[in-house]
Amino acid sequence: MRWGIEQRLEFIEFRLFWEGSINRADIVEFFSVSVPQASKDLTLYQERAPGNMEYDTRGKRYVAVEKFVLRFLDPDPYVYLRQLRSVAEDATPFHDSWIAAFPDADVALTPKRDIDIEVFRKILNAVRKDMSVEVFYQSMNKMRPDPIWRRITPHAFGYDGFRWHVRAYCHLEHKFKDFLLPRILKVGATGTPGATGEQDWFWNNYFDVIIGPHPALTESQKKVVAKDYGLDQGNGVMSVRYAMLFYVLKRLGLLGDAAKQNAYTQHIVTLNRKETEAALDKAGFQL
Repeated sequence: MRWGIEQRLEFIEFRLFWEGSINRADIVEFFSVSVPQASKDLTLYQERAPGNMEYDTRGKRYVAVEKFVLRFLDPDPYVYLRQLRSVAEDATPFHDSWIAAFPDADVALTPKRDIDIEVFRKILNAVRKDMSVEVFYQSMNKMRPDPIWRRITPHAFGYDGFRWHVRAYCHLEHKFKDFLLPRILKVGATGTPGATGEQDWFWNNYFDVIIGPHPALTESQKKVVAKDYGLDQGNGVMSVRYAMLFYVLKRLGLLGDAAKQNAYTQHIVTLNRKETEAALDKAGFQL
């Protein structure tokens, strides 16, 4: 089937599963298709997912039946929650979301980092073309209190939950580093690349962080923490790039010995803490 039809079938199922009903006008309004096309889409959905919906003559809408079976969507609550979060963060206009009736929701906001759009476009272009590029960068290094021009060969982007950085080979220090996008003030000429992304060992290799509930919690509390974090048999393994290890641990409150922190504010700990600290040190991060 054409991608447009497949997408509309997913839309129909999303509305039925999460909102309980749908009609032709919903499809017409969202996809800007004709009424006859919307009718064909609903008929096709009935053929592909028989028994999932029935027509409510009073409400003039198709409604989901009690024994609804997903055919086109993954049974994942995060499909819905991702859209809810995106709208709550003003990342997506509400009319672009598949959600029709928005529940009241809010998110813990962080200050929006000021990324210059032209700077980002030029960095992205250098990544795509495997080129190096000159950047006027403000470092927080005490040896470089003022911004300086330096050449980097960018190859990837990273997000720590608060801000974006570009992963790049630094021609000044002759090693791979992270450069925060808001601190790149200007972009200059492109040139031949230095080391490529394939040579970035810390980006291409992973370390397994083993996490589990805080030992000071009660058994019932440990069970709910295990459920909350999706831990199998009470423990879980997170496979993390060495280059992202510091950021992941920081966000989860796992830098240092989490077992010494208050169990009722820090619910999880690192079970292989010594090995994790050694991995951090190997990646160039020191606690």
